[in-house]
Amino acid sequence: MEITYIGHSCFKIKGKDVTLVIDPYDPKIGYKLPKLECDILLSTHNHFDHHYIEGVSGYKLLVDTPGEYETEGVFIYGIPVYHDDKDGKERGQMTVFLIDIDGLTLLHLGDLGHSLSKETLEKISDVDVLMVPVGGKYTIDAETAAEVISEIEPGYVIPMHYKTNDLAGIKDIDGVDKFLDEMGVEDNIKKDDKLKISGKSDVPDDTQVVILNPAH
Repeated sequence: MEITYIGHSCFKIKGKDVTLVIDPYDPKIGYKLPKLECDILLSTHNHFDHHYIEGVSGYKLLVDTPGEYETEGVFIYGIPVYHDDKDGKERGQMTVFLIDIDGLTLLHLGDLGHSLSKETLEKISDVDVLMVPVGGKYTIDAETAAEVISEIEPGYVIPMHYKTNDLAGIKDIDGVDKFLDEMGVEDNIKKDDKLKISGKSDVPDDTQVVILNPAH
């Protein structure tokens, strides 16, 4: 499996037989959107920086609501959560996606705005790769992200939805350094263009933070 970080909260996941794209963004956020093709397109919610489905081609299945989906050997479990810490009163509901593909389990937390409930955590187990927002204001911040990670105990963590020099129109969120400081891993992080995992044996026992260079 090959995981490419396009930018913001958008990822391309290339499995042995199936390719997924999650949360494509409108280029008006400041990042170019490269040509994206996939078999399965996922969107955690319909905000412009997560639901630019016209920027993706070739997909046979669009998943943008909670529920259970299965196609071409990929199982997707959409779990409803909130975009804020006030039960959705500010920014509504969204969906986090638990994905089983090629014998690995991935979890994309979209614009999660709160700590995960016990009920939600009970639906999540054995996560190999966690994609977690860390910028704050519109999502959980670095501190809450660290708490969520400690509860899920994933193999790999890829931070997303944080401030960069190119990001426009999404103000007052933190950069990734605050998250790295919160995790205490400033000097012990993996940086790469892509995360390649051949199987469970590649997944570390202790959580490893991975900073992926955006492909936008």
